[in-house]
This record gives sequence, C-alpha cells and structure tokens, in this order.
Amino acid sequence: MLNNFNAEDFLANYWQKKPFLIRQGLPGFKSPLTPDEMAGLACEPDIESRIIIEADNQWSAENGPFEEGRFNQLPEKDWTLLVQALDHYIPEVADLLDDFRFIPNWRIDDVMASYAVPGGNVGPHYDNYDVFLIQGAGKREWKLGQLCGDQENLQDNPAMRLLQNFDETDSWILEPGDILYLPPLYAHWGTGLDSECITYSVGFRAPGFGELLANFCDERLSQLNDNLRYSDADLSLQQNPGEIQPEVIDKVQELLVDQFSNKQIIAEWFGRYMTEPKYEQEEQTQDHYTLDDLHEALKDPANIDRNIIRNPSKRFAYLTTDENTAILFIDGQSYPCSPNLAKLLSNCRFFLSKDLKALIQDAQSKDSRDADILIDCFNQDNLYFDD
Repeated sequence: MLNNFNAEDFLANYWQKKPFLIRQGLPGFKSPLTPDEMAGLACEPDIESRIIIEADNQWSAENGPFEEGRFNQLPEKDWTLLVQALDHYIPEVADLLDDFRFIPNWRIDDVMASYAVPGGNVGPHYDNYDVFLIQGAGKREWKLGQLCGDQENLQDNPAMRLLQNFDETDSWILEPGDILYLPPLYAHWGTGLDSECITYSVGFRAPGFGELLANFCDERLSQLNDNLRYSDADLSLQQNPGEIQPEVIDKVQELLVDQFSNKQIIAEWFGRYMTEPKYEQEEQTQDHYTLDDLHEALKDPANIDRNIIRNPSKRFAYLTTDENTAILFIDGQSYPCSPNLAKLLSNCRFFLSKDLKALIQDAQSKDSRDADILIDCFNQDNLYFDD
C-alpha cells in the first residue's frame, strides 16, 4: 500500500471528485528506466511512442518508432518523449500497478512514461480518465487548472487537443516518490525542470457510452437469428393507413428492451469487452503442454518454490455466477471455471507452483474444466514459469 495514504478515505473523498497529492507515496522510489532506455524502447516498432516539441507556445507531435539518430537532433530543452504501455514489456514497471489495487483491475489501462528535458511539456490539456502521476526521477512542475466541460475551447491543433485557455488554480513541484492523482476533466500542465525528469502515468479505462453501446449492439447483432423479425398477427383495420400507431411503437420498444434487459448477457459481454487487449500483441511461440507435462513440471523439486507469472500484457477479470461457478475473462475470451481458479488468476500476478498444483488436483477430483483452462493458459503464454 502507498505511504501516507488511506485507500478508504481516498475512495470516499477524492476518487473521481478532486485532485489529491501524495507526498512520498513511494518513498525511496527509483525509476525502473533511464532516459536512454526509454529512447531505445521508442525505437521499437511494436511500442507506441511520441515526441512532443514546443516552440513559441506551439506544440507539434511526431509518432514513433524513431531512428536512433533522431534523439541526437533534438534541442537541449522544450521537448518530451512519451512511451505507452510499458507495463506490458518491463516487469519493474508492471510492479507499479500493485500499489493501485484498491481500484478494480478491470479499470486499469496501462502505464505510460514521460521523459522531459528542461522546459519539456505536452501543453495544457485534460483527460477523460483518472490518472496517477508518479514522479520517477528528476523534478516536474504540475499546474492544475479548471474543471473542463464539453464546450471547452481547444487550440487549432486537432491531433494534440490542447486547451485554448488555462486558468491556473494550483501548482506543485513533484520529486521522486511523489504522486499526484487527477480525476477526469481537470486541466493540467506538467513541465520538466531538469534533464532527468521521468514521470509514470497510471491510467484507467473509462469507456464512453457510445463505445459501450456500439460494442454491445455489435455483439448482439452477430448472435441474432435472421428469422427473428417484426410481426403483427394482431393487426386490426385502421382508419388512417399512413399513421404509425402508438401500439406499434410499444411493440418496437419491447423488442429493443428485451435485448438490454438480460443481466447475465450484459455481464458476460462486459467481462469480454473490458478485458480486450488495447494493443496488438506479437505472436508468441506457443508451448504445447499436456496435463501430464504440467504435472511433471509442477512435481519437479526445482519448481516447488518457483513463481508462476501472469503475463503482464494480458488482461484478467472474473464474474461470480454462483458459489460453485465463475466466468474467467482473459483478453476478451470467457472461460467457465471454479471461483478459486478465477480468483487466483485474476487477483495475483505471481503465485507458487504448489498453489497451482493444488488447484489442478482439486479440479481433477471434481471433474471440472480448471485443469484444461490452466493448460490453455500456459500454451497461450497467459502464464509462464519465472526464469
């Protein structure tokens, strides 16, 4: 748990309500990455990255991947490098998420890192999601502005979505280990103060209503039978054939409401939707474990106290349907299983081989699908032994 922090008080009084500064929330924090390492990652084709340059109060963006020589061409000040989803690639960055488990896992998006030279910034803006800004190295000044609305004026720079007006209400200088929480829609503006400035942003998923509706409707449409059609066997003669009568609208409304009233259908769709991967993932060379292979691996004395790791780039969540059954969601796929398996895989990023062995033995004694799901997890690179 974070230092100088009370999770219950935070959720009651700050979460999605107002900003909150946690001085030395991570005391003694050392950045998992250096600026040079971030630059190296920004050269990788599978990693999303951007360089933001400010000149005369104008901001421009370049999208990666970058050639190594690009960084030698940049000025000594007023630019920032952003690298997305570093928790997918760097275990030490993924470890940061463990400090924020007081928020449900399915809400967590990813960890972005921002490196800024002196004066480097991305301009005044607001986000539509919650974010924790962890100062990893060097110093950064954060200015807080107004609570923004739908009619907020933006600069003539659609790609950047920067605010035309910024009404400063507060400011802080963050040092390594300090954390600033910002709810959605609060204007903010961060500026690097030295050549070591690295900030880690823990962002959270907040799908728009339009996204939710579109995705749910697409899934329902794919599952509807073409033979299901509007019918009116109770049709009676009407005086004005051009009129759409109220009972017709009632019937259409009932048809539509039926598609949105089944809570189990909504729950299972939501679990799949919220665990869909955000980024395309490189195909891994799959193992081909059988149940016997997994038994042998787990019985190996060398593996008894060995960690099994949940792939940090995979999204896990679950629903409990009753005391004996759960639905496990992994990267948009659903797996009926036992609550014990669902809880272990969704709540823990690391667990011991003996824990898994006990689950397999229990699954076999009850003739459940848990053992098959675990084998699939190893074969699909969702789980692997710590090397």
